[in-house]
Amino acid sequence: MMGEVDREASNAPEPSTDLPASGELRGSVLNVVRALLAENDGDAILELVRKLVADNSEMARRLARIASRFKTSEKVGKAQLVLFLDALQRGEGEPEHDDGEPDEIDAADAKLRGASGIDDKSGDGDLAKLKTRKPPGQPATRAPAPSHLPRVDNPITVPPEQRACPTCGGDRVCIGHDVTEVIELIPAKVIVRRDAREKLACPPCDGEIVRAPLGDKVVPSGKLGIRIVLQMLVDKYLDGLPLHRQRERFERLGLDISVSTLCDQVKWCTDLLRPLWRAALAEVIAARVMHLDATGLPVLDGSAPGGKRIGALWGYVGVNAADTIAAYLYCSTGKKTAQRPNEMGPEDMLSLREGLTVADASNAFDASFLRPELIECGCNMHARRYFVKALDAGDQRAALAIAAYRKLYAIEDELRDLDPDAKLKARRERSKPVFDELASWCHVRKKHEPPSSNLGKALQYFTNHQVALGRFLDYGFLPLDNGIVERLHVRAALTRKNFLFAGADSGGERAAIAYTILGSCRLAGVDPIEYLADVLPKLTRRIRLLDLPSLLPSRWAAARAAAASAT
Repeated sequence: MMGEVDREASNAPEPSTDLPASGELRGSVLNVVRALLAENDGDAILELVRKLVADNSEMARRLARIASRFKTSEKVGKAQLVLFLDALQRGEGEPEHDDGEPDEIDAADAKLRGASGIDDKSGDGDLAKLKTRKPPGQPATRAPAPSHLPRVDNPITVPPEQRACPTCGGDRVCIGHDVTEVIELIPAKVIVRRDAREKLACPPCDGEIVRAPLGDKVVPSGKLGIRIVLQMLVDKYLDGLPLHRQRERFERLGLDISVSTLCDQVKWCTDLLRPLWRAALAEVIAARVMHLDATGLPVLDGSAPGGKRIGALWGYVGVNAADTIAAYLYCSTGKKTAQRPNEMGPEDMLSLREGLTVADASNAFDASFLRPELIECGCNMHARRYFVKALDAGDQRAALAIAAYRKLYAIEDELRDLDPDAKLKARRERSKPVFDELASWCHVRKKHEPPSSNLGKALQYFTNHQVALGRFLDYGFLPLDNGIVERLHVRAALTRKNFLFAGADSGGERAAIAYTILGSCRLAGVDPIEYLADVLPKLTRRIRLLDLPSLLPSRWAAARAAAASAT
């Protein structure tokens, strides 16, 4: 009989290996093995090795679960994934089948392993081949400073006491310079721009005097220029710098300005951007593919428990063949329909939409997707997230589904630069077999899994929304998930963490306008300060509604690029 084995250091004193009354051998592992070898007890040795392997596997799984609590992404490393799959193949962590149908599950597992490219026969499952990457060494030469940065000469002269020739005493002449490039920062400074408006008159006839137009400002009668106001807007909603911190920074630059003045400037700036925000909403609704997702925004409310309630920022992204546009809508609650005048909930927004729409499986969209002209496209990122949660909870069976998703995303990376037709063809040849095997595995597993378990919830989500999740196999331009809008929410979440809440529903609406413009700039790869410094003055003047779409960041950038290439 084999019982517990105390794992002592191998250099510990030799304990007695006599069998105690309980029939157990006690001592270090090596001493117990020596004793068993002396007795030629092969079965006991195998049992001991099996127990050690099981203990080590359980320890590795515990360490993985502990590490998962601190991870910042849902990505499961390949070595860790293979560890789970190997344990699963050995039968560890698999619940006992009481329905007499284990062969069906085993067959589904084997097929999914093969489709995911992690079958041991392919070599991908060999842990010995998963070597740790060697860290990159220090480059032999330092990389040069970026070429697009302006160069400013900083002459450094030889000190006076070293200028004379030590041989003849005459003055040495300059024969050149040793140039070293050093990246430096010129600190920002606040200036007073003096707008000197030219006045023209006709002295002979004493005619009417004409003046040059006013300089660009957010408010015609205000004292702050456009760029300083734009910096406030970008710092608050893009870099997460609350206005009271901005006031401290302006004080260090020599400008004493109240927080209320800063608030007014941001308010007036977003009011000017409101027509452009409406144009972005219209373009997103009409886009070839629309994405949507929500993130919370706390709002001060004296009548609510704790003085705050949770509003919602609904993010929408419209993707066309030529450009991508972001749009945010604020709602005073997280409900699917508007609760206040001039609000639009997701159901209200989707009522205006036709075509491909990517979203998670929230019940807020159920009624909208009953309309046949609105085509539901699922988010595989959400589906994978359920399996990751199951794996983090210790159910290594979920590793098979995660391996399949790993394969699907690896294929997408390889197809990234293809045109939609070529991508669709490749997806049907390479991605469809993996997705079909994953779907078959989920249906088989679902029949034998309690729906209340973590894996049961993951299987339920996938099978309930399989058609929507597989929609990317029908359109080459359709993405695999809703990641584009979820990544956009990251900036809103980071800035919200700093300014904590909106002061009122009107503040939430202004935040939605700011996130719309700045998010569109981010998607278009446009510097928001340069963009707004050019567009905002145009919005202060009369502009036709038909011209607003051309001022959206992606189209503004395309027009600039075309003008630059023409010259």
